[in-house]
Amino acid sequence: MKLFSFTVAEKRAEYLWVLRAFDHARANYTVLLHSGTVAQILEKIGGVDPAAQLSSAEVAPLLDQLHVWEILERSYDGTRAASLAEYRNRHFVYQFGQAGYQVYRSVEDVLAARLDNSSLSRLALADLLADMSELAEANRTSDGDLIFRKLKRLDSTLSDMADRAAHFYLTLGDLVRTTEVTPQAFLSHKDALLTHMREFSSDLARYAPKLKEAIEHVESTGVDRMIRLAAASDERVFVPMAEREDDWMARWRGLTAWFVSAESGISESGISESERLREGTMSAIAAVLALLRRVTETRRGGVSRESQLRHLAGWFAATPSEDAAHALFQAVFDLGRPRHLSMVHPDADIISHNRSWWDAPPVEIARTLAETGRPPSPGLPGKVARNDGSIRRLREEQLAAQRTRSAAAQSLASGGVYERELNEQETEVLLSLLNAALTARVPVVGRVKSSTGSENGVQLTLSPADGSTTIKTARGRMHLDGIEVSVR
Repeated sequence: MKLFSFTVAEKRAEYLWVLRAFDHARANYTVLLHSGTVAQILEKIGGVDPAAQLSSAEVAPLLDQLHVWEILERSYDGTRAASLAEYRNRHFVYQFGQAGYQVYRSVEDVLAARLDNSSLSRLALADLLADMSELAEANRTSDGDLIFRKLKRLDSTLSDMADRAAHFYLTLGDLVRTTEVTPQAFLSHKDALLTHMREFSSDLARYAPKLKEAIEHVESTGVDRMIRLAAASDERVFVPMAEREDDWMARWRGLTAWFVSAESGISESGISESERLREGTMSAIAAVLALLRRVTETRRGGVSRESQLRHLAGWFAATPSEDAAHALFQAVFDLGRPRHLSMVHPDADIISHNRSWWDAPPVEIARTLAETGRPPSPGLPGKVARNDGSIRRLREEQLAAQRTRSAAAQSLASGGVYERELNEQETEVLLSLLNAALTARVPVVGRVKSSTGSENGVQLTLSPADGSTTIKTARGRMHLDGIEVSVR
């Protein structure tokens, strides 16, 4: 969400104009821009908007901040330096990042969208049927490029149709729920609205069986082969082939679910999306007719919500006193008693809960209860902070050290400790075994007998010996006086 930070910044208008300059340059095949170039473009496209009247010095910090938000990418351009001082000042050039350009386009799309322009596209149904026929022929002739283009066009057409339907019903729902629409405005548009809905519903009912037959005809030519050919012609080279095949298979299943019902074994729901859309259209027609009936009755009776609120405002303005206004408010809205609170005075014998709040002393309540209507609670316990990555890394290091130590112990047992030089790992194991064996030796009066120490399946035995023995290790020579070492 950091990418959208410029939309709520203090200089959001200036940031937007700077990004528009980059988009203008991108349309003219210029990618890298300097702050001076951005200022020159703003002079051409900014017009009289004060937010676009920016100099090169004012543009520079805006570019740096857009780079911090990861909308623009920055690189160093040493060729712009005309002197050593300018070279040391580091000239930067900027360009759109991939995600930054998508964020900018989404903001521009929202600003340029007309929310009141929504309609169901019935002309798309004929295009879908024609593309289905051509898709079946292309699959029969194994034309992968044509299959890819037709599938892409089918997906685009159906996506646009779904977006239009969703937008249309949102607009229609707002029209049905609103109470601010005037009878004149509604009556002037209701005929065109109902005609459009009826035509779309009839065309959808006529084309749905044909599209279902076309889908079955395409599937008879081999869906798996069609998906493989389409994925092979897909231009997304950085996406693996398996992911491309899964993507196009999901799109094809979504397309078939629009026109094939559950009885055919393709759609998971009870009815197809086209049938659901046709039923929703008929329900919307009924809702519009009901709204028309209410508007007509309102005009005939001469009473509407607007006139009621105007009369009520006149009554409030004509009240003789403040107490009379409170009494009128209580009678109309009945909001005098806060029913979401159920607190009583700590001493219920002195202050009865039946006494009015106007007369009783205040009762202390929790802030949570006053703001949300819910009593305070201790809340959920805090989440235990677990660093699974560090735990896994430490466990892997422990296992690697254990495997290394076990291999050194086996090497020590098989090669012995004399007549060779022990490496660092073998020396570490030997010292550990010596520590265990020497700890087990109990000094008593007389000669101490042999003692042992074991680790990793290897046992070290210390036996009395005449003279001293020497072991060569990676850390030097170790002399043991009167002790002989054996490992098995």
